Amino acid sequence: MTLPDDPSAVAWRLEVEDHDAAPEELTDLVAALREQVPADAVRALVIGEWGEAYERPLPIEPLVEAAGEWTGLRAVFLADLTYEQCEISWLTHGDVTGLLTAYPALEVLWVRGAQGLRLEPIRHTGLRELRFESGGLPAGVVRAVGACELPALHRLDLWLGRENYGGDASAEDLAGVLSGTGLPALRHLAVCNAEIADAVAAALATAPVVPRLEVLDLSMGTLTDEGAEALLAGQPLTHLARLDLRHHFLSEKTAASVTAALPGVRVDLADPQVADEYDGHLYRYTEVGE
Repeated sequence: MTLPDDPSAVAWRLEVEDHDAAPEELTDLVAALREQVPADAVRALVIGEWGEAYERPLPIEPLVEAAGEWTGLRAVFLADLTYEQCEISWLTHGDVTGLLTAYPALEVLWVRGAQGLRLEPIRHTGLRELRFESGGLPAGVVRAVGACELPALHRLDLWLGRENYGGDASAEDLAGVLSGTGLPALRHLAVCNAEIADAVAAALATAPVVPRLEVLDLSMGTLTDEGAEALLAGQPLTHLARLDLRHHFLSEKTAASVTAALPGVRVDLADPQVADEYDGHLYRYTEVGE
């Protein structure tokens, strides 16, 4: 391996070559990184294909075992695969709590995919950014995030997804997050790609966390006039720097009313959608599913 001039200035990507690789291949890659790269130079990790990602949970144990050496690790990106490698809703995980426990100074954790994903409530004083990208985020994970104590967390992204891909969270499951109790530093909240976007918008109308936010992101979901009107009828939103509603199902009239009600806010209303009608029923889809 040829190291860059400043090995701490790059993110180290670990990825097996074959989608059906044996479980120990990723473990071997972690061992090679520990052997060939100075421990204090490992600041960011990106984990790509680990072998049979569609049915075998991403193994975090090798990363946990390296925690005593990688004391400078600040960012971890799990399951950075393209859809050609594995559809997002097929990506398989286990319990990722151990990763946070092992790295108390970790600042950024992104996780793509949510099949089998688990998280236990935890107190973590270093984390500043937490992001779960999914076509269907389990309600248990949503509730666990709301029960965590994350005093430094500045940004939280939850892609709720669709029920038929495992996204079984309700607006009630968001209660801990929307209370803001364990998230005193939160300034950027994304509850997006949500099949229940209208219910989320209605809950945000009275959510205690909203007044402290700078960015509110409800993009990629199925937001309709009902949800937008409930949001505008609630607490003031004029303090926001940005409201992201991209990929929505709003009428032109309601979209215009949102912009008019928030003259000092950058409102993103790009990518308007039209519901599909079939056999007398209307169907609306999130941007990311399978």
